[in-house]
Amino acid sequence: MQVDWHGELIGQMEFYWDTSLRPRLEGLTDTEYLWEPAPACWSVRAQPDGTATIDWAYREPGPPPLTTIAWRICHLAGLCFALRTSNHFGAADWTPDRTDWPTTAADGIAYLDQTYTAWRDAIKTAGPARLTERTGDAEGPYAEYPFATLVLHLNRELMHHGGEIGLMRDLYRVRNT
Repeated sequence: MQVDWHGELIGQMEFYWDTSLRPRLEGLTDTEYLWEPAPACWSVRAQPDGTATIDWAYREPGPPPLTTIAWRICHLAGLCFALRTSNHFGAADWTPDRTDWPTTAADGIAYLDQTYTAWRDAIKTAGPARLTERTGDAEGPYAEYPFATLVLHLNRELMHHGGEIGLMRDLYRVRNT
């Protein structure tokens, strides 16, 4: 049997986005976006100069801190989609320290929509042959892995953090009941 792996990988990503994550973002409020249900959450933080930063560390502490919906959306949008689109299909100039992270739900969702679409469209345009090429130096210790491995990794990130976003929305909804 012949398998269209390129189509399968894109189909998996699109199916999850269209049926699970994107519908769960409807009606997200700013308060819910930034809700910190426990002390010391990682989030997106407005700065005195009007910009915003995201909490993170190169070596994540153990156990890792609880993260807000804002952090999860920005992690997906920036550290997954924007970074990889820039590194593999753009100018390789995206960095987390030069990003003005969105502090509102509407801006966070718009940023996620934009970066997801750019990543998905780049993968579609690259075609099936790209899946067998090495990921390259931008992926550090994974440089020799096939590009399909990176696509699978970002699909997992989308589903993992998307599920967490859904759970956080459920917890927020029932927090005082």
